[in-house]
Amino acid sequence: VQLQASGGGLVQAGGSLRLSCAVFGRTISGNTLAWFRQGPGKEREFVAAVGWLTGAPYYGDSVKGRFTISVDKVKNAVNLQMSNLRAEDTAVYYCAASNQGSISHANYNFWGQGTLVTVSS
Repeated sequence: VQLQASGGGLVQAGGSLRLSCAVFGRTISGNTLAWFRQGPGKEREFVAAVGWLTGAPYYGDSVKGRFTISVDKVKNAVNLQMSNLRAEDTAVYYCAASNQGSISHANYNFWGQGTLVTVSS
């Protein structure tokens, strides 16, 4: 499985941004797709995850109510719609795939290259 993240950029606080992760390679029908982020000087943090088959989402506490994760089976991608962005959302965002549902990055064995999101206050 290969993952390619895109959509990062510079946005003002309160604004919105949409990240996309294209999925290539073998079938991932039984997998969980997730977004993690790593801010400056911080550890990698779970953002959101979704089951590829079920579409059921799960969110980290810091993004609940502001971010929405979704699967696009036509484009074979997983998207992260981010709204009401805050300065503390500034980070490199990574998409990842796992054969188990998990919020721990240690359980994800496929990773995209990361895309930078900068939120100016």
